[in-house]
Amino acid sequence: MTASPSPLTVWTVILVLGIGTFLIRWSFLGVLGNRPLPGWVLRMLRYTPVSVLPALVAPLVMWPEATAGQPDPARLSAAAATLLVGLLTRNVILAILAGGITLFGLLYVLG
Repeated sequence: MTASPSPLTVWTVILVLGIGTFLIRWSFLGVLGNRPLPGWVLRMLRYTPVSVLPALVAPLVMWPEATAGQPDPARLSAAAATLLVGLLTRNVILAILAGGITLFGLLYVLG
């Protein structure tokens, strides 16, 4: 059994985390905000969204919480449909729709 933390401890943690978050964001926006960045940095920053989205989706496909971490055909097929439609059409909305329709259709059919 654990004792609940005191309100002073909770507010201290919230305050310290808020200051830390502000300083992390300020380090990029406040220090580098008005300075021109080198070309190689700008080139790398263009790939940030492309690398973040698969990092968010891959665990949900490979180790879904709904199946206790076991890959299932519905999620794997939905990921494959999303990738295939995205590659063929170069349209993000169509790729997302294809993946969603495949996922919900296979979850309905397979149970």
